[in-house]
Amino acid sequence: MNQKELVDNINRLKKEKNAIVLAHTYQNVEIDEIADFSGDSLYLSRMAAKTDADIIVFAGVYFMAETAKILSPDKTVLLPKLNAGCAMADKINLEQLRAFKSKYPNVPVVCYVNSTAEVKSESDICCTSANAVNVVKSLGAKEVLFVPDQHLGSYVESQLDEVKVITYPGFCPVHHAITVDDINKQKNANPNAKVMVHPECPSAVTELADFVGSTTGIIKTVKSSDEKEFIIVTEKGVVERLERDCPDKKFILIYEKAVCETMKLIHLEDIFNSLKNNEFEIKVDENIIKKAVIPIDRMVSVNA
Repeated sequence: MNQKELVDNINRLKKEKNAIVLAHTYQNVEIDEIADFSGDSLYLSRMAAKTDADIIVFAGVYFMAETAKILSPDKTVLLPKLNAGCAMADKINLEQLRAFKSKYPNVPVVCYVNSTAEVKSESDICCTSANAVNVVKSLGAKEVLFVPDQHLGSYVESQLDEVKVITYPGFCPVHHAITVDDINKQKNANPNAKVMVHPECPSAVTELADFVGSTTGIIKTVKSSDEKEFIIVTEKGVVERLERDCPDKKFILIYEKAVCETMKLIHLEDIFNSLKNNEFEIKVDENIIKKAVIPIDRMVSVNA
């Protein structure tokens, strides 16, 4: 099938099966054409939970589909490619988190949503890259444990004067690899461009930013800005969507290697097959769901 046929067939199956498609911002950009919602992972799961859909097809990675299942336990959640994983989420499991916690008794655990359902279930509160500072601040604690992203945790600490953030040594390989030299190279080549950085980058990189924020935060800020040139320091999918939506502005990807390979595994054909054959259903243990929804709800109440 060509792309138009795939789109038509996916839309037909969505109606027949009362299904919706969620597309993360790092996905192949053509998936937006059949997505009911696109954006950051938690936003997608929360929006899906508000619908009356029977089936959620998540064009993203495994932990995102798990989060959708946590928030919509009565819905069927499908991940079109089971091997679409997240290197950051894989850096910590339940046993590792318990071992980390044992070193710091009675210190609350803040869990980035880029984590497995089991890790969420063992945490006190969740956060996103957009609300992490507010979430940590809301705890009123002098110390917090932050998992699994050391860079987001360090960024949070830099924004709060009296909170010690003890980070687990996890990271996103795409953002972790970006260096000060990469920033300076692009700034020298594009002196008028504003530097837009995701907080999963190392602190030496975020310190050079004109703006630090989530993918959604970067997109919203760029779209509302009067500036015309931007260096985008995050995954390539953000640049592709900005180029599509803001043709009058110039976007420079920090470098061509800023690509999450597992995020690019899913294509329209995979979504079609997933809908047609109910592939591949994501299941989460009921006890894990009951525990994991608590830190998510706590986060939502902070940012309501």
